[in-house]
Amino acid sequence: MGFDVLLGNERLKENLTKSLAKGHISHCYLISGPEGSGKRTLARLLAQTILCRGAQKPCGVCAPCRKVLDGNHPDYILVDDPEKKTVPVELIRQARADMFIQPNESDHKIYEFPRAQDMGIPGQNALLKVLEEPPGYGVFLLLSDNPDKLLPTVRSRCTELKMQALSPKILKNQLREDFPSASPEDIEAAMIRSGGFLGQARTLLSQGAEVPPQTEAFARAFAQRDALLLTQVLVPMEKWKREALTEMLQQWLALLEGALMSRSGGAAVSALARELARRRTAADLYSGVTALKKALDYALSNVSPAAVCGWLSWELR
Repeated sequence: MGFDVLLGNERLKENLTKSLAKGHISHCYLISGPEGSGKRTLARLLAQTILCRGAQKPCGVCAPCRKVLDGNHPDYILVDDPEKKTVPVELIRQARADMFIQPNESDHKIYEFPRAQDMGIPGQNALLKVLEEPPGYGVFLLLSDNPDKLLPTVRSRCTELKMQALSPKILKNQLREDFPSASPEDIEAAMIRSGGFLGQARTLLSQGAEVPPQTEAFARAFAQRDALLLTQVLVPMEKWKREALTEMLQQWLALLEGALMSRSGGAAVSALARELARRRTAADLYSGVTALKKALDYALSNVSPAAVCGWLSWELR
């Protein structure tokens, strides 16, 4: 198995494989790269390699490898609270204290921080105390899409692994395999918009493929300047919960932004966005984007869904 499941990044994988084969395990790895660049995949493979009991590491089939993959290995701990904007400092302090308890069933104990850039200064200082003098079995995996937010004192104690964009050939082949029904135009647009990172390209194509009926109706109403149809779409949404309404408005905003990009000569990963770009002017699309942003602001500011939908119906008429 090895690191082959991670696409591209050949030099990184080669260097890492050689280092780990010699038993050189850093006490802290900083895995950096944009969203969708494969940071979580590499972190999981690295954890499997360190905890693996097979001959070729990571073998992917031994008990530790399977436990890491399933997320239930007692010596592979995730440190995060996704509901918090900043990783709570108390979680970091708990991880720091827990690090000095011997591993449960392995020779190492691994802590993954999936949002290292969101630890905050107090949290980073709390982590720094254990990074300076970690126990021999301790390993930290810091994942970050913005490593510049980390303190220099933290970064200096890490072995940094930088994720690289995939080659167009590798990316296109994988997207064709993942989305066999996607058009060549959509795949090409996803490749351009993603900057060569598979995760971002997958997200773009998934969003373009999964279009709720409300979004299709909204796009048709906006393209045709049909105020009645737009009202018919928005009136039932007046009774929606705020979270559902916000999610739908965000999707509409992304659609119009994609159309505006297409109108300006960019790549849009959506047939609906490209159709809107053909039917409406750049000024029309910009006006729609502005209105949807205001509607989102209202929704997030506790304005009632009924009031938001009523206002938007008037503004986009």
